[in-house]
Amino acid sequence: MVVFGSIVSLSGLLILLFRTAPLGGMSPAVVGWVLLPLGLVFAVLGVLRNRRKRAQQGPGPVGNPITRLKALPRLWKTWRSGQYPELPRSQVLMWAVALVYLVSPIDVLPEFLPVIGVTDDAGVLVWLLSSLSVASGSYLRWEKSHGDTARGIEAP
Repeated sequence: MVVFGSIVSLSGLLILLFRTAPLGGMSPAVVGWVLLPLGLVFAVLGVLRNRRKRAQQGPGPVGNPITRLKALPRLWKTWRSGQYPELPRSQVLMWAVALVYLVSPIDVLPEFLPVIGVTDDAGVLVWLLSSLSVASGSYLRWEKSHGDTARGIEAP
């Protein structure tokens, strides 16, 4: 979220400094002044979220991005069979809603608005990927604690 906010703010700043032609019928100054604080809000929220997560000091997700990606099919299969209760049904529903939103032609912010039009899709995509990464990392931790030696994972 910090990176996303930084990119949005930087886009707003660059539009303010270098763009003179209208963007989707809107003044570049308006677009720039909207994106700049919006990105800063996202960045600050990301920093606060990261601090809160560090303060909780619970067991974190494990595995690198490749291992987490490989664990997603196992996570899905184990969750569907009812053996993995740590993944709430609401989380899976939110993933489905995010996927439908990304592929549907209906958007909160239309795509014909330059820069602004893709920010809602980018935000949903960033959330979806980070949520899947955290969930698969937590699943790997759960898998390790249950000693699933069939996958080559030993119990601690």
